[in-house]
Amino acid sequence: MDSDLSTQLSTSRAAVGPGNVQTAVLKKAVEAEASVANLVADAVQSAPPPTGQGTRVDKHA
Repeated sequence: MDSDLSTQLSTSRAAVGPGNVQTAVLKKAVEAEASVANLVADAVQSAPPPTGQGTRVDKHA
């Protein structure tokens, strides 16, 4: 009976390992996507408006 319990315990611990790796990989992928999104947002915020746009509002048009 002890061998059955130890076999089950080692099997369950072995099954947890790949789940942890998958979680870590997914977390890194999400962080990478967020980093790219922040880079794009920063570039958009720092870019000047196109010529003829964004400096004044023409209220007479």
